[in-house]
Amino acid sequence: MKKYNLAFLLLFVATLTFAQVSPRKQVEGKIGEVTVSVDYGSPSVKGRFIWGNLVKYNAVWRAGANENTTISFDAPVKIDDVTVAAGKYGFFVIASEKEEWTLILSSKNDAWGSSGYSEANDVVRIKVSPTFKAEVQEELVFKVKENGIKLAWDKASILLPIN
Repeated sequence: MKKYNLAFLLLFVATLTFAQVSPRKQVEGKIGEVTVSVDYGSPSVKGRFIWGNLVKYNAVWRAGANENTTISFDAPVKIDDVTVAAGKYGFFVIASEKEEWTLILSSKNDAWGSSGYSEANDVVRIKVSPTFKAEVQEELVFKVKENGIKLAWDKASILLPIN
């Protein structure tokens, strides 16, 4: 009986230790002939105030939880007027209460959160207008669409346009 109790206790401790509150997720798709992959930590709203509170306005946010969100391209793409080489990039967002939001691809793709962010590593920085809906998107999700990468969380969504 003691063996079963010990095994149960070890299983319980391992579950608590390795369970992620914001699990890592990956999404992959095609934009034209280019394969696009997004790797991100997916937090949940859980009744919290997200925009302007958990995600501060006018501050760099890692566009997910824990490790940086990364976006990878297997061939060059065009974002705004910038040709972005094939590779893996960190993805950051600067949300704003009254203005367009800033979307950033950074050559630094291995930081923890926003603390490793430096504007000197920006590959592309564009302004986009978020859209808001009445219903809540509980878990942060990314989707590769034919015209870019969509991020949706809480009542907001943004599109990183890619040609």
